[in-house]
Amino acid sequence: MRVVAKFGGTSLGNGDRVNRAADSVTAAVEAGHEVAVVASAMGSTTDYLLDSITFDADEADRAEIVSMGERTSVRMLKAALSARGVNARFLEPGSEEWPVVTDEHGEVDVEETARRGEALADSMAEEGIVPVITGFLAQDHEGNVTTLGRGGSDTTAVMLGKYMGADEVVIVTDVEGVMTGDPRVVEGARNVGKITVDELRNLSFRGAEVVAPSALAYKTEEMDVRVVHYQHGDLLTGGTHIEGQFENLTDLREGKLACITVAGRAIRNRPGILNDLSEPLSEAGINIDAVSSGLDSVTFYIDAGDAATAEEVLHDIVVAEDALSSVTVDDDIAVIRVTGGELPNRPGVIYRVLTPLSEGRFTVHDVITSATSVAVFVDWADREEALALIQEAEL
Repeated sequence: MRVVAKFGGTSLGNGDRVNRAADSVTAAVEAGHEVAVVASAMGSTTDYLLDSITFDADEADRAEIVSMGERTSVRMLKAALSARGVNARFLEPGSEEWPVVTDEHGEVDVEETARRGEALADSMAEEGIVPVITGFLAQDHEGNVTTLGRGGSDTTAVMLGKYMGADEVVIVTDVEGVMTGDPRVVEGARNVGKITVDELRNLSFRGAEVVAPSALAYKTEEMDVRVVHYQHGDLLTGGTHIEGQFENLTDLREGKLACITVAGRAIRNRPGILNDLSEPLSEAGINIDAVSSGLDSVTFYIDAGDAATAEEVLHDIVVAEDALSSVTVDDDIAVIRVTGGELPNRPGVIYRVLTPLSEGRFTVHDVITSATSVAVFVDWADREEALALIQEAEL
């Protein structure tokens, strides 16, 4: 099995942790696996270096300075692996076999990086080496040091896993994989054994510091990605498995939706109002496709066939609740969803989705976004034309 193991800054925070990392890599190599290592800067080295740049340095100089954290880490790990009899070789920007290349815009040159990743995988198989690669860093075609941005070491690992044909990428970090909640806040939080890339991407963009969102875009269906705690000590077991891959789709929901809006001057200040409205719908067997809220209203999107029942259920609540004033229904709504793991990294994506609809004079009833999707609600009669316009847009 070919494994890419990424060690985060905390997992390399001192000599004991470097030894623990080297032990886990050595055990995997001795078990007959091909292992490539991606290393972050030790501890908080990168933050220290950045904070020390109190002068007006240009981007090239900044990149060279902050690269020193990762450059130190790979030398430490390589030395620790060599001391254990492992045929290790550290790679950094400027190395002959360096794999991660960016173009003139600072974006990953996919074709060149894929070619170099494949060549590196071949040398691993032929020479039996363990490459120890600086995370976060890249180089452009002129050989200048560049960086992959926040969470870049995760991105390096999953990206190289994809281009090197790895069976698994293991993210070694300071958390027990993905948890049901923040264990520092929630009592009884436990590890989640499996989670999809879509679920994790949404959590990552809302504050969960497990795997950088930019890395998940490189996850393939065939390649496993797993998150383990550095104290676990075994690269091949435990942690949380991340499943699936992002699908880039523009899709029209087949069934017609109804839009049911409940208005009330005190909605924004009434704790539990969303539960009081949605629970009776659940008890009536009505599925909620989406929810949108404003200062003085809450809108539920449901199957059009359930509109009459839903209106009756919600009307009873409106009559009984002083904070609410009225309920209204529009049952001729369609929804078009644009999904894809790269959406949050594309500036102006919502503009590019909505502009052709505006130019075509279509009414947009609502736009609901998440970390991986944009849902656009339009008139049912306009659905096919609206879908065609969005599909033609350069997203």
